[in-house]
Amino acid sequence: MPFVQVHIWEGRTVDQKRKLAKAITDAMVEHVDADPTGLHVAIAEYPRESWARNGVLGVDRKDV
Repeated sequence: MPFVQVHIWEGRTVDQKRKLAKAITDAMVEHVDADPTGLHVAIAEYPRESWARNGVLGVDRKDV
């Protein structure tokens, strides 16, 4: 049972997440012969104030 975890900032639409899950599933089937009926994709969303890179919270970044 393959399990793929995706961690992203919140704010994507349901349609974007739907397309992402489909693209990940298709890639897993194509590249690692995964059985799509047993493949799980979990999308965890984080608010920008709960994610930091290089010591700077996403909410404080100017480059995103």
